[in-house]
Amino acid sequence: MAQQLLMPKATAVWLVDNTALSFDQIAQLCKLHSLEVKAIADGESAQGIKGLDPVATGQLSREEIARGEANGEHKLKLSEPKVRVPESKRKAPRYTPVSKRQDRPNAILWLVRNHPELKDAQVSRLVGTTKSTIEQIRSRSHWNAANLTPMDPVTLGLCTQIDLDFEVERAARSRGVTTEQTTGSVLVSARETENAQASGEPVEKEIDADAVFAKLSSMKRVRNDDEDDLL
Repeated sequence: MAQQLLMPKATAVWLVDNTALSFDQIAQLCKLHSLEVKAIADGESAQGIKGLDPVATGQLSREEIARGEANGEHKLKLSEPKVRVPESKRKAPRYTPVSKRQDRPNAILWLVRNHPELKDAQVSRLVGTTKSTIEQIRSRSHWNAANLTPMDPVTLGLCTQIDLDFEVERAARSRGVTTEQTTGSVLVSARETENAQASGEPVEKEIDADAVFAKLSSMKRVRNDDEDDLL
């Protein structure tokens, strides 16, 4: 990215007032027209604008100004910034190589079957497709629906496992806590059991362990007596 002068008109005001640079040199540095620089020098333009010292801001060195004053043909160059701020990168839509685009319908089919909780926007982010294509595959109205085969988008290289897990986890959080009806049966309180008994509803009887062991012992004694009689 090309360097840009900070506050060019204010810098031009300072250079006009504090240097012997030509109008053309100042115009070239500040990206202004030479007539506009002349108007600044004549007090017809930029009135009320306070000059900005480019040396103090580190944009121009005194040596560079001196070279320009000594040679009217010299084009001023901005100083290299001491600190470089990285450019902010906009998050572009996921790019899918041409060789893998034919696999996207199969990946979409796999996602809608194995992760129905995913929203269309999430599927679109994972494999780089459109919502209309997702809807066609969901409704089996896609032109090639009869030949589609569900295939894992991670295996196809359309997304990473981390991306897939992230979207699945986000979808699970958006669905909220699962209700008791979906998790199956739960323990019934003693009060509910008593109410069921009072209303005549069948309640599972509690097993008496002592009675069971007593019955087993009695059966064993009878079997031993029968064996003695045979002997």
